[in-house]
Amino acid sequence: MNEKKNNREKWLHVRLTEQEFNFIQEQFHRTTERKISTYIRTVIMGKPMIGKVRNQSADELITVLGTLRMELKAAGNNLNQAVKKLHTMRDLKGVEAWLVTWELDKKRFFKSLEQITDCLTKIDGQWYQ
Repeated sequence: MNEKKNNREKWLHVRLTEQEFNFIQEQFHRTTERKISTYIRTVIMGKPMIGKVRNQSADELITVLGTLRMELKAAGNNLNQAVKKLHTMRDLKGVEAWLVTWELDKKRFFKSLEQITDCLTKIDGQWYQ
């Protein structure tokens, strides 16, 4: 098999002003290329470039959903810890104290859940407009 190797052994050094460098960096970040050397090579050779298409509303949605997921996970963890504590109790006074704490935790959980639901309803309304 005679395969032609595509080793890049030649170097091209270019000096740029700060503005030129920033412009190239800006243009590079607008593409799907992962390496600036590949981007520069593609531009110099006049090959077609694939640009990024960013949907800003989708980016915002992803950020909000990530925050909501963490909030819901934290609330669920708090409830799990409360129930685990109940299972370790042996005396009636401890259970009574736990019930008071449980009611407060439960109220906080449902308040968080209501806020998350409201936020999701708001997102749903905006997304489908």
